[in-house]
Amino acid sequence: MNYNTQNAKIASITEKTLIVGIDVGSETHYARAFDWRNYEYSKKPLEFSNTEAGFLTLKAWMEDLSEKYGKTAVIPGMEPTGHYWFALGKFLQDSGMKPVHVNPHHVKKSKELDDNNPNKNDRKDPKTIAALVNEGRFSYPYIPTGIYAEIRSLSNLRFQTQEELTRIKNRIARWFSIYFPEYKAVYADLKAVSGRMVLKEFPLPEDIVKPGVEGVNQIWRDAKLRGAGMKRAKALVSAAEHSIGSKEGPEAARIELKNLLNDLEVYASRLEELLWSIEEKLKEIPYIDKLMAIKGIGLITVSGFIAEAGDIRRFDNPKQLQKLAGYAIVANESGKHNGESRISYRGRKRLRYVLYEAAISLIGKNEQFREIHEYYRGRKENPLKKMQSVVAVACKVIRVFYVILTKGVDYDAEKLMRDIRRPQMQAA
Repeated sequence: MNYNTQNAKIASITEKTLIVGIDVGSETHYARAFDWRNYEYSKKPLEFSNTEAGFLTLKAWMEDLSEKYGKTAVIPGMEPTGHYWFALGKFLQDSGMKPVHVNPHHVKKSKELDDNNPNKNDRKDPKTIAALVNEGRFSYPYIPTGIYAEIRSLSNLRFQTQEELTRIKNRIARWFSIYFPEYKAVYADLKAVSGRMVLKEFPLPEDIVKPGVEGVNQIWRDAKLRGAGMKRAKALVSAAEHSIGSKEGPEAARIELKNLLNDLEVYASRLEELLWSIEEKLKEIPYIDKLMAIKGIGLITVSGFIAEAGDIRRFDNPKQLQKLAGYAIVANESGKHNGESRISYRGRKRLRYVLYEAAISLIGKNEQFREIHEYYRGRKENPLKKMQSVVAVACKVIRVFYVILTKGVDYDAEKLMRDIRRPQMQAA
């Protein structure tokens, strides 16, 4: 049964249901209680703190109202206000309740229905939230547990580490543009080991010139480094001799580069450790090896998908995953006007990014997905633009992943190609 339709959500609210709207804050929350007809039971909002004592106060308050008015079920609704709802949501879930989320955009648009006033306050918002829940305009938040919680946390750490690594690389590139622009002509890759070894000893061009070619080459010989010799040393020293880089503040420049290179090593090492941990955790998820066997799909794609989607069994069909990723198609039609459709962009941004990167990788490395991409772009009826085709391939990836993870089947390239609807083949 599909529990995510609005009809199913409305049907879950009966005369025996207590609806609690909660306005979540960083330190203090406010709650109001209603029945299925929007009749309020609470004379004034309950104010409770973001502590264990506060949560227990809320629980006791809801239990008292349920007993007093004969309610057998409680549906607490709230806005997903950043990370502030995590602790409260987990507490409610552990207490046997199913907390639900309402869209903050819907709350903002609906709060004027009662008094035609856009005012925002702690008494008004819980009522608006409860009214939206009563209408079935809510979603069930997913709070991962067990191995899925581990993978999501590790994936978040990987994203953060990768972002820090990118910032450090950008700062190093900026440093070279100021103090040693010619370095890029010698080393295209800023992470080159031989180049970093020299820079640790001789950061500035004037420092490299002093020991000369022999001095630079001696650093590599002492480290027994292969792939770097006199030719590379001559090119580096020559670039240093003719450098147009700034010579102001040399001591500060040396300290800055030293810190940046140290940070680069730290975060690069941290990223490798996280990837290893993620790989070990993924082995506990059924059928992950079948996803990894697809040409063009790697560890980062699979880990990002599992981290954002969680337990795949909670979805009734791939369309729910597509909606979660923000790839749901939004039509632009009115009367005789038939505008161009687009994707909703409403959902988990990282999941959308992971699937987009997976589509790009598959188009480049996987023959079947490349043919699908070319078919979408070249078909006679409704040909797609390049970006539209990539999104269509990303949606195809969702369906492939869903079938493999739910049914445990192997990736079938022939079946994938048969799923393409070709009018000329059907006619034949």
